[in-house]
Amino acid sequence: MSQIYLEYQFKIQPRNPAADILLAQLSELPFESFEETEDGLNAYIRKEDWHKDILLGVPLLQNTKLAISHSFREIPPENWNEQWETNFTPIEVGGLCVVRAPFHPKPFVPFDIVIEPKMSFGTGHHETTHMMLQFVLNKKIEGKTVLDMGCGTAVLAILAAMKGATAVDAIDIDHWSYLNARENADRNKQSQIVIYEGDVSAIPDKKYDLILANINRNILLQDIPLYCEHLEKNGALVLSGFYDKDEPLITKKCKASGLILKEKLMKNHWVSGWYQKV
Repeated sequence: MSQIYLEYQFKIQPRNPAADILLAQLSELPFESFEETEDGLNAYIRKEDWHKDILLGVPLLQNTKLAISHSFREIPPENWNEQWETNFTPIEVGGLCVVRAPFHPKPFVPFDIVIEPKMSFGTGHHETTHMMLQFVLNKKIEGKTVLDMGCGTAVLAILAAMKGATAVDAIDIDHWSYLNARENADRNKQSQIVIYEGDVSAIPDKKYDLILANINRNILLQDIPLYCEHLEKNGALVLSGFYDKDEPLITKKCKASGLILKEKLMKNHWVSGWYQKV
């Protein structure tokens, strides 16, 4: 069964810089994605992670110098489809890769990825997915074994396969994402991609040259040691889904697991890091 999400709509006066501060504070909670609005901020959380006191203790909401109001609603699965079909535009990465929907015209680029995300995250529009695509696009992938953890649409797995990875596994805990990832792998004729449903415990008993994990800060901090166990010597772990303020914490966790930060990208306060096993 696919995940049900709740959308929180925050209206903030004055908006700046309070919206950025609120986003950072909500990211400490199980909120998974955010959307800036003219009036403030929308935040999204899985219904199973929600409880009625979820906002208690968020410091900014106690600030009497700001006018902050909020409402929330449950988003039926079909609403994600409708929103995507209405707003989705092709994404170009580095002049070499385009992520598009089936109804968009075919571009003249080396890597043409066709996805239909349905309820899955990972179209390339979000800063974190875009940066992860940049890393895969700009690094040598040919001949490597790759794991795409929290794969969503499987767009990262698809690009890795297109770039010559010898074997690609992809895992997502959400059933809808699992099915969608399989559809997208087939749609792009990447039969070497094997899709698994589950969390970190679903990782096959083997090691990889490259592990990609674009999830969220709390899950990354929990699972980094397990990712490292599945990395080959000199393998790389590429992470995103966290803000620049959280990068020292992520890097510290990686260092404790024998990984060093070799390179990072940043876009609108979101960070993606390339960590090498030593």
